[in-house]
Amino acid sequence: METNRCPGTLAEGFTTYSRTCLKRVFNGSKVNHVLPYVSLQSNHNSEDSFEENASRISISGVQEKFSIIQLKNKIRLTKEGEQGTHILKPIPSVSKNADQMPANEHLTMQIAQQVFGIETAENALIFFGNDDPAYITKRFDVVPGSLKLAQEDFASLAGKSPQTHGTDYKYLGSYWDLFELMRENLPSYKVESLKLFKLLVFNYLFSNGDAHLKNFSIIETPQGDFKLSPAYDLLNSRIHIDDKDFALDEGLIPARMGQGNVAKQFRLLADYAGIPEKQKNTIMALMVSKTEQVTNLIAASFLKDRIKRSYLQGYQLKLKKLRE
Repeated sequence: METNRCPGTLAEGFTTYSRTCLKRVFNGSKVNHVLPYVSLQSNHNSEDSFEENASRISISGVQEKFSIIQLKNKIRLTKEGEQGTHILKPIPSVSKNADQMPANEHLTMQIAQQVFGIETAENALIFFGNDDPAYITKRFDVVPGSLKLAQEDFASLAGKSPQTHGTDYKYLGSYWDLFELMRENLPSYKVESLKLFKLLVFNYLFSNGDAHLKNFSIIETPQGDFKLSPAYDLLNSRIHIDDKDFALDEGLIPARMGQGNVAKQFRLLADYAGIPEKQKNTIMALMVSKTEQVTNLIAASFLKDRIKRSYLQGYQLKLKKLRE
């Protein structure tokens, strides 16, 4: 796969990963941007089985995910008993514009981190030998020595499961509920609530309509308490499905707390979450700025041109609504 830009940062002038990307995603090792596999269906090494690997990984979601381990400058599928260091998400077998999903998620995650300063799971695009792209992300719950940090998603925090709340359990409630759960579980609520609020505005702005309860989580800190996890699974879902603006069935806030246009709802949410007026205004002002940087990253992405246009148009439409 030939490229003229970094498949991680999207910076121009690189034929493989930039030093910045290698440092962030691969601990500085010179990992190649082409996988040691011809395709998802064909492996160089018969001991490596994508089918077997997929049966071992325990991460929720309908998109196929595979556990990858990095050993110095080499990466491969994990074997039985190994702790993976990265997660690989190839082109899924279903959904509209499926071949664009890896580049979509990569672009959205890069915009979140580079433009808006949102802490995200480190990530990049990587390619099979047949040039098919895959999204690769570094596990933030695994620290050096293959130690795994405790992590709990918001569905679990809320006590919701298929057994207790039915098949749609992760879509029940409103985003207001997430702040309530954080008040109960995070000692640094005042700081973490700002991060969550910014992430929710970002999800709306970039049409991430599948931001359900399992796509938010808290993670153990070195001090033994918990904080909001880095953002993950961010993508413009409207490119692939005709979904709603908000994944949760009650939207941003329950109807009893007041409604209005989406900008007003976000402000009400911030008020109910206890976010000071000055910080609320700063976050809202930030999220409706940076249009040039966003546009440049979309143009530099690995999306097809027609999908770039759809992505940009969707962003501009949501931007207009947030400015009302």
